[in-house]
Amino acid sequence: MDRLTSMAVFVKAVDLGSFASAAAALDLSGPMVGKHVRYLEERLGVRLINRTTRRQSITEFGRAYYERCRVVLAEAEAADALVAEQLSKPRGRLRVTMPALLGKHCVAPILLELAQRHPELELDLSFNDRIVDLADDGYDLAIRTGKLEDKTGVMARRIARHRMVVCASPSYLEKHGRPRDLDDLGSHHAVVYSRPGWVHSWLFPRQGQPPAEVAPANRLRLDDLDAIADAATAGMGLAWLPSWLVRERIQAGSLVPLLADRPGYVFDNCALWLQTPYLPLKIRVAVDALAAALPEYMT
Repeated sequence: MDRLTSMAVFVKAVDLGSFASAAAALDLSGPMVGKHVRYLEERLGVRLINRTTRRQSITEFGRAYYERCRVVLAEAEAADALVAEQLSKPRGRLRVTMPALLGKHCVAPILLELAQRHPELELDLSFNDRIVDLADDGYDLAIRTGKLEDKTGVMARRIARHRMVVCASPSYLEKHGRPRDLDDLGSHHAVVYSRPGWVHSWLFPRQGQPPAEVAPANRLRLDDLDAIADAATAGMGLAWLPSWLVRERIQAGSLVPLLADRPGYVFDNCALWLQTPYLPLKIRVAVDALAAALPEYMT
Protein backbone atom coordinates (compact mmCIF):
# COMPACT_ATOMS: atom_id res chain seq x y z
CA MET A 1 0.00 0.00 0.00
CA ASP A 2 1.06 3.61 -0.44
CA ARG A 3 2.43 4.86 2.88
CA LEU A 4 1.43 8.51 2.31
CA THR A 5 -2.15 7.48 1.53
CA SER A 6 -2.27 5.30 4.64
CA MET A 7 -0.98 8.22 6.71
CA ALA A 8 -3.76 10.43 5.33
CA VAL A 9 -6.39 7.79 6.19
CA PHE A 10 -4.95 7.39 9.70
CA VAL A 11 -4.99 11.16 10.32
CA LYS A 12 -8.58 11.40 9.09
CA ALA A 13 -9.64 8.52 11.37
CA VAL A 14 -8.07 10.28 14.37
CA ASP A 15 -9.55 13.67 13.43
CA LEU A 16 -13.09 12.30 13.04
CA GLY A 17 -12.92 9.80 15.92
CA SER A 18 -13.99 6.65 14.08
CA PHE A 19 -13.22 4.46 11.10
CA ALA A 20 -16.80 4.82 9.88
CA SER A 21 -16.62 8.61 9.78
CA ALA A 22 -13.24 8.52 8.05
CA ALA A 23 -14.61 6.03 5.50
CA ALA A 24 -17.55 8.32 4.71
CA ALA A 25 -15.32 11.39 4.38
CA LEU A 26 -12.81 9.64 2.12
CA ASP A 27 -15.36 7.63 0.14
CA LEU A 28 -13.84 4.35 1.32
CA SER A 29 -15.30 1.30 2.98
CA GLY A 30 -14.88 0.84 6.73
CA PRO A 31 -12.74 -2.29 6.27
CA MET A 32 -10.45 -0.40 3.88
CA VAL A 33 -9.83 2.30 6.50
CA GLY A 34 -8.92 -0.45 8.97
CA LYS A 35 -6.62 -2.01 6.38
CA HIS A 36 -4.69 1.25 5.98
CA VAL A 37 -4.24 1.62 9.74
CA ARG A 38 -3.16 -2.03 10.13
CA TYR A 39 -0.63 -1.53 7.32
CA LEU A 40 1.00 1.30 9.27
CA GLU A 41 0.92 -0.64 12.54
CA GLU A 42 2.49 -3.72 10.95
CA ARG A 43 5.13 -1.60 9.27
CA LEU A 44 5.98 0.21 12.52
CA GLY A 45 5.54 -2.78 14.80
CA VAL A 46 3.36 -0.84 17.28
CA ARG A 47 -0.34 -0.24 17.83
CA LEU A 48 -1.55 3.21 16.84
CA ILE A 49 -5.24 2.95 17.71
CA ASN A 50 -6.94 0.76 20.31
CA ARG A 51 -10.26 -0.33 18.89
CA THR A 52 -13.19 -2.44 20.03
CA THR A 53 -16.59 -3.00 18.48
CA ARG A 54 -17.89 0.06 20.36
CA ARG A 55 -15.07 2.60 20.47
CA GLN A 56 -11.55 3.50 19.46
CA SER A 57 -8.82 5.41 21.24
CA ILE A 58 -5.42 6.56 20.07
CA THR A 59 -2.35 5.18 21.87
CA GLU A 60 0.42 7.36 23.26
CA PHE A 61 2.70 6.38 20.40
CA GLY A 62 -0.20 6.82 18.00
CA ARG A 63 -0.63 10.42 19.20
CA ALA A 64 3.05 11.22 18.57
CA TYR A 65 2.91 9.51 15.18
CA TYR A 66 -0.28 11.39 14.32
CA GLU A 67 1.43 14.75 14.91
CA ARG A 68 4.35 13.80 12.68
CA CYS A 69 1.98 12.52 9.98
CA ARG A 70 0.22 15.87 9.92
CA VAL A 71 3.55 17.60 9.30
CA VAL A 72 4.51 15.13 6.57
CA LEU A 73 1.14 15.48 4.81
CA ALA A 74 1.30 19.28 5.02
CA GLU A 75 4.78 19.23 3.45
CA ALA A 76 3.55 16.90 0.70
CA GLU A 77 0.66 19.26 -0.07
CA ALA A 78 3.07 22.21 -0.09
CA ALA A 79 5.33 20.34 -2.54
CA ASP A 80 2.38 19.59 -4.83
CA ALA A 81 1.31 23.23 -4.66
CA LEU A 82 4.83 24.35 -5.57
CA VAL A 83 4.89 22.09 -8.61
CA ALA A 84 1.43 23.27 -9.65
CA GLU A 85 2.57 26.89 -9.32
CA GLN A 86 5.72 26.16 -11.33
CA LEU A 87 3.62 24.60 -14.08
CA SER A 88 1.00 27.34 -14.11
CA LYS A 89 3.10 29.83 -16.08
CA PRO A 90 6.03 29.54 -18.49
CA ARG A 91 9.43 30.09 -16.96
CA GLY A 92 13.08 29.32 -17.56
CA ARG A 93 15.17 29.48 -20.73
CA LEU A 94 13.55 28.76 -24.09
CA ARG A 95 16.08 28.11 -26.87
CA VAL A 96 14.66 28.57 -30.37
CA THR A 97 16.36 28.25 -33.76
CA MET A 98 14.73 29.76 -36.84
CA PRO A 99 15.48 30.89 -40.41
CA ALA A 100 17.18 34.29 -40.27
CA LEU A 101 14.75 36.48 -42.20
CA LEU A 102 11.55 34.68 -41.23
CA GLY A 103 12.73 34.85 -37.64
CA LYS A 104 13.51 38.56 -37.67
CA HIS A 105 10.39 39.62 -39.59
CA CYS A 106 7.76 37.27 -38.20
CA VAL A 107 8.76 34.88 -35.40
CA ALA A 108 10.83 37.06 -33.06
CA PRO A 109 8.18 39.78 -32.60
CA ILE A 110 5.70 37.17 -31.36
CA LEU A 111 8.18 35.54 -28.99
CA LEU A 112 9.35 38.90 -27.64
CA GLU A 113 5.76 39.86 -26.92
CA LEU A 114 5.33 36.50 -25.17
CA ALA A 115 8.39 37.18 -23.02
CA GLN A 116 6.99 40.58 -22.15
CA ARG A 117 3.81 38.94 -20.85
CA HIS A 118 5.76 36.30 -18.89
CA PRO A 119 8.68 37.95 -17.02
CA GLU A 120 10.05 34.59 -15.81
CA LEU A 121 10.51 33.32 -19.36
CA GLU A 122 14.01 33.70 -20.83
CA LEU A 123 14.61 33.68 -24.60
CA ASP A 124 17.69 32.40 -26.39
CA LEU A 125 17.00 32.96 -30.11
CA SER A 126 19.22 31.84 -32.98
CA PHE A 127 18.68 33.30 -36.46
CA ASN A 128 20.32 30.79 -38.74
CA ASP A 129 19.30 29.05 -41.96
CA ARG A 130 21.36 25.99 -41.00
CA ILE A 131 19.29 22.89 -40.16
CA VAL A 132 20.22 21.97 -36.60
CA ASP A 133 19.69 18.82 -34.57
CA LEU A 134 17.42 19.68 -31.65
CA ALA A 135 18.97 17.13 -29.30
CA ASP A 136 22.63 17.58 -30.24
CA ASP A 137 22.46 21.38 -30.32
CA GLY A 138 20.30 21.74 -27.22
CA TYR A 139 17.35 23.64 -28.71
CA ASP A 140 13.84 23.44 -27.27
CA LEU A 141 12.12 24.52 -30.47
CA ALA A 142 12.92 24.87 -34.17
CA ILE A 143 10.99 26.80 -36.80
CA ARG A 144 11.27 25.30 -40.28
CA THR A 145 9.90 26.18 -43.72
CA GLY A 146 9.07 23.68 -46.44
CA LYS A 147 8.98 19.90 -46.50
CA LEU A 148 10.08 18.17 -43.31
CA GLU A 149 12.03 14.96 -42.96
CA ASP A 150 10.20 12.19 -41.10
CA LYS A 151 12.41 11.93 -38.05
CA THR A 152 11.82 9.63 -35.09
CA GLY A 153 11.43 11.36 -31.76
CA VAL A 154 10.58 14.77 -33.23
CA MET A 155 7.10 16.30 -33.11
CA ALA A 156 5.91 18.89 -35.63
CA ARG A 157 2.99 21.29 -35.85
CA ARG A 158 2.14 23.55 -38.76
CA ILE A 159 1.86 27.07 -37.39
CA ALA A 160 1.42 29.09 -40.60
CA ARG A 161 1.70 29.04 -44.39
CA HIS A 162 3.14 31.65 -46.73
CA ARG A 163 2.66 32.27 -50.44
CA MET A 164 5.42 33.01 -52.92
CA VAL A 165 5.13 36.02 -55.22
CA VAL A 166 6.85 36.81 -58.53
CA CYS A 167 7.55 40.53 -58.56
CA ALA A 168 9.62 43.24 -60.19
CA SER A 169 10.16 46.97 -59.96
CA PRO A 170 8.20 49.43 -62.13
CA SER A 171 11.47 50.52 -63.77
CA TYR A 172 12.29 46.94 -64.81
CA LEU A 173 8.79 46.37 -66.22
CA GLU A 174 8.92 49.63 -68.12
CA LYS A 175 12.15 48.55 -69.77
CA HIS A 176 11.52 44.82 -70.29
CA GLY A 177 7.75 44.44 -70.26
CA ARG A 178 5.50 42.35 -68.02
CA PRO A 179 5.48 38.52 -68.17
CA ARG A 180 1.95 37.19 -68.70
CA ASP A 181 2.57 33.46 -68.13
CA LEU A 182 5.26 30.99 -67.15
CA ASP A 183 6.45 30.69 -70.73
CA ASP A 184 7.30 34.40 -70.71
CA LEU A 185 9.74 34.02 -67.79
CA GLY A 186 12.42 32.62 -70.10
CA SER A 187 12.80 35.99 -71.82
CA HIS A 188 13.40 37.89 -68.57
CA HIS A 189 16.31 38.37 -66.23
CA ALA A 190 15.89 37.06 -62.69
CA VAL A 191 17.54 37.49 -59.31
CA VAL A 192 17.54 34.02 -57.72
CA TYR A 193 18.21 32.44 -54.37
CA SER A 194 21.18 30.12 -54.33
CA ARG A 195 23.61 28.28 -52.14
CA PRO A 196 26.98 26.86 -53.21
CA GLY A 197 26.26 24.35 -55.99
CA TRP A 198 22.47 24.79 -55.79
CA VAL A 199 19.96 27.24 -57.23
CA HIS A 200 16.36 27.17 -55.97
CA SER A 201 13.90 26.67 -58.85
CA TRP A 202 10.72 28.70 -58.83
CA LEU A 203 7.69 26.54 -58.11
CA PHE A 204 4.15 27.00 -59.38
CA PRO A 205 1.22 24.77 -58.35
CA ARG A 206 -0.62 22.70 -60.94
CA GLN A 207 -4.00 21.04 -60.49
CA GLY A 208 -3.56 17.34 -59.71
CA GLN A 209 0.13 17.36 -60.67
CA PRO A 210 3.49 18.09 -59.07
CA PRO A 211 4.38 21.81 -59.13
CA ALA A 212 5.92 23.22 -62.26
CA GLU A 213 9.60 24.07 -61.79
CA VAL A 214 11.01 27.09 -63.59
CA ALA A 215 14.69 28.01 -63.66
CA PRO A 216 14.70 31.52 -65.18
CA ALA A 217 17.78 32.99 -66.79
CA ASN A 218 19.89 34.70 -64.17
CA ARG A 219 23.16 36.43 -63.64
CA LEU A 220 22.52 37.46 -60.06
CA ARG A 221 22.52 34.60 -57.55
CA LEU A 222 22.27 35.61 -53.90
CA ASP A 223 21.92 33.62 -50.67
CA ASP A 224 19.94 36.30 -48.82
CA LEU A 225 16.26 37.00 -49.51
CA ASP A 226 16.47 40.59 -48.30
CA ALA A 227 19.30 41.23 -50.74
CA ILE A 228 17.23 39.68 -53.54
CA ALA A 229 14.34 42.02 -52.67
CA ASP A 230 16.75 44.99 -52.74
CA ALA A 231 18.12 43.95 -56.12
CA ALA A 232 14.63 43.50 -57.57
CA THR A 233 13.59 46.90 -56.20
CA ALA A 234 16.63 48.41 -57.91
CA GLY A 235 15.38 47.07 -61.26
CA MET A 236 17.88 44.22 -61.63
CA GLY A 237 15.29 41.58 -62.57
CA LEU A 238 12.32 39.51 -61.53
CA ALA A 239 12.29 37.90 -58.08
CA TRP A 240 10.34 35.03 -56.49
CA LEU A 241 9.92 35.94 -52.83
CA PRO A 242 7.72 35.26 -49.79
CA SER A 243 4.64 37.46 -49.58
CA TRP A 244 5.51 38.55 -46.03
CA LEU A 245 8.89 39.85 -47.17
CA VAL A 246 7.64 41.99 -50.08
CA ARG A 247 4.25 43.07 -48.67
CA GLU A 248 5.39 46.57 -47.64
CA ARG A 249 7.34 47.13 -50.88
CA ILE A 250 4.28 46.14 -52.91
CA GLN A 251 2.07 48.45 -50.84
CA ALA A 252 4.57 51.26 -51.38
CA GLY A 253 4.70 50.59 -55.15
CA SER A 254 8.42 49.85 -55.27
CA LEU A 255 7.65 46.26 -56.34
CA VAL A 256 4.78 45.04 -58.52
CA PRO A 257 3.26 41.53 -58.14
CA LEU A 258 3.14 39.56 -61.38
CA LEU A 259 1.31 36.52 -62.79
CA ALA A 260 -1.77 37.42 -60.74
CA ASP A 261 -3.90 34.88 -62.63
CA ARG A 262 -1.69 32.01 -61.47
CA PRO A 263 -1.88 30.95 -57.80
CA GLY A 264 1.37 31.30 -55.90
CA TYR A 265 3.20 28.31 -54.45
CA VAL A 266 2.59 27.89 -50.71
CA PHE A 267 5.18 26.77 -48.16
CA ASP A 268 4.33 25.37 -44.74
CA ASN A 269 5.94 26.89 -41.66
CA CYS A 270 6.27 24.38 -38.83
CA ALA A 271 7.39 24.25 -35.22
CA LEU A 272 9.44 21.21 -34.20
CA TRP A 273 10.31 19.90 -30.75
CA LEU A 274 11.61 16.68 -29.23
CA GLN A 275 8.97 14.13 -28.30
CA THR A 276 8.68 13.80 -24.53
CA PRO A 277 6.14 12.29 -22.11
CA TYR A 278 5.62 15.76 -20.67
CA LEU A 279 5.76 18.83 -22.90
CA PRO A 280 7.19 21.75 -20.89
CA LEU A 281 4.74 24.61 -20.57
CA LYS A 282 7.23 27.10 -22.02
CA ILE A 283 7.28 25.15 -25.31
CA ARG A 284 3.53 24.63 -25.48
CA VAL A 285 2.81 28.30 -24.79
CA ALA A 286 5.34 29.42 -27.42
CA VAL A 287 3.94 27.09 -30.10
CA ASP A 288 0.36 28.16 -29.32
CA ALA A 289 1.35 31.84 -29.50
CA LEU A 290 3.05 31.36 -32.86
CA ALA A 291 0.13 29.38 -34.30
CA ALA A 292 -2.29 32.10 -33.18
CA ALA A 293 -0.34 35.16 -34.35
CA LEU A 294 2.02 34.07 -37.15
CA PRO A 295 -0.59 33.79 -39.93
CA GLU A 296 -1.23 37.54 -39.57
CA TYR A 297 2.43 38.22 -40.29
CA MET A 298 2.30 35.96 -43.36
CA THR A 299 -0.56 37.67 -45.21
